[in-house]
Amino acid sequence: MIGVYDSGLGGVSVLRAMHRTLPQHTLLYLADTAYCPYGPLPVEQVQQRAVACAGWLIEQGAAVVVVACNTAASAALELLRETYRVPIVGVEPGVKPAIRATRTGRIGVLATGGTRDR
Repeated sequence: MIGVYDSGLGGVSVLRAMHRTLPQHTLLYLADTAYCPYGPLPVEQVQQRAVACAGWLIEQGAAVVVVACNTAASAALELLRETYRVPIVGVEPGVKPAIRATRTGRIGVLATGGTRDR
């Protein structure tokens, strides 16, 4: 099973794309709506929520965790990889290939202040 996590429902677009691309895999989505949005939260709280949510997905049987929340990925991806022994994938690193793919090296990114400032 692949676990997908976001602070809210924004990651559903990632979930849908994964379902189209990987129909043979079972997907489990966790929206941490009790703490949404993550943008204004202190980095320590975002990290705490990321560890808790990834841990829950792993307890449910996730062999891979996708962090579909840019704020959580920018604040906690390294911590999650140090904490858990399953592969942890963030969507935030997709910005670098997008920049390389443009002629100008400029792209538009929609992000919370928490993501922008990290």
